[in-house]
This record gives sequence, structure tokens and C-alpha cells, in this order.
Amino acid sequence: MDQNKKILVVDDEADVLDYLVTLFQDNGYKTVTADNGLKCIEVAKAEKPDLITLDFIMPEQSGVRAYRQLKKDYPELKDIPVIIITAMGDSMEDYLHKLKGFPDPEGFMNKPIEQDELIKMAADILSK
Repeated sequence: MDQNKKILVVDDEADVLDYLVTLFQDNGYKTVTADNGLKCIEVAKAEKPDLITLDFIMPEQSGVRAYRQLKKDYPELKDIPVIIITAMGDSMEDYLHKLKGFPDPEGFMNKPIEQDELIKMAADILSK
């Protein structure tokens, strides 16, 4: 594991945020956090993470809007890989595939999170 890889964890639920931060840190990653879509963009611009995990249903600005902004409105952020983590299930993944003009996220995971699967997914994406 590359100790210098930084993951931006975005989720509005404090317990999920803490869980994911601990999981990634225990597996050798640095982490930064945001608890809504607006802060996601701010932190991504300031920190330039290597990967973003993004919840979709959040207050102030949804993860859907944040994802669109990351991939379209900010050229300096568009190449940061994103793993969508949501309780919305497969219907949200289907919705994402239908978005016109936006690439599919590099990863997708339903809640509850399978920690081994998430760490493997993150490691595979970060090794590219």
C-alpha cells in the first residue's frame, strides 16, 4: 500500500464517515473528509486526493450534483477516480449509467459496506 495515497471520504452520516476513515487509515491510506457535496468540491480542490468515496444522498448538495461538478465543471478534478457508496442500491447505479455526458464512476458499492471488497476496489483503482 502506498502510504502517500490520499482518499477523500464524503458522507453526511458521522458514524459512516468515522467508519470509512478508520477503515482506510487502518489499511495505510491518508484521509480527508467532507460531509456534503459542497464541501466535497472545496476539499477536493484544496487537497487533490487520489480517490474520492462519495455518498449520493446528502443535505446541502447531493452527491449526484457533486459528481457532475467533479467530472464536468472542474478540469483539475475530473480525473480523480470516484467510488460511489450509497444505500440507494442498484437503482442508483442504473441511474448513473443513463447520465449523458458523464463517465461512469470507477467503482460502486451499496451500503452496508463490505470492507474487504471496498479496500480491494480502492487498491485496484489506485494502482492504475
